[in-house]
Amino acid sequence: MKLSQNEFIKVIDVTPLVSVDLIIQNPDGEILLGKRCNRPAQNNWFVPGGRIQKNELIADAIKRVSKAELGFELLLSDGVLLGAYNHIYTDNFAAVEGVNTHYVTLGHKFILQNKPQLVCDDQHDTMRWQSVASLLLDENVHNNTKLYFQ
Repeated sequence: MKLSQNEFIKVIDVTPLVSVDLIIQNPDGEILLGKRCNRPAQNNWFVPGGRIQKNELIADAIKRVSKAELGFELLLSDGVLLGAYNHIYTDNFAAVEGVNTHYVTLGHKFILQNKPQLVCDDQHDTMRWQSVASLLLDENVHNNTKLYFQ
């Protein structure tokens, strides 16, 4: 069952959403970031990630989100759970005034053996690899992404 935009805004207004973030490191130690096209965190560099759907297992969410956002599947068993994080934004996907967005995000780190060919989705206009030291100093990298490395 899919919610209408108005129904989903009501959910966002009264409850946190649960999501997975994919902290992906290449063999050179760089982290994969995408420039967000949509709200929240629009125009910021962010690690890939997405909401967990109703009745979807975390492992299935990681596979779905990685396939959709990166063009290849990651497996839960190949990653390490870094922890649960609060990501609170002042806005929401629909830019409805007075409704903020709160995610409880499960950050999972994956270390790749090679740099895969990346496929951008409609949520990101470009992707790049960036060193941890550099992303921590970059004002265009969202603070919620920086939390994974502090």
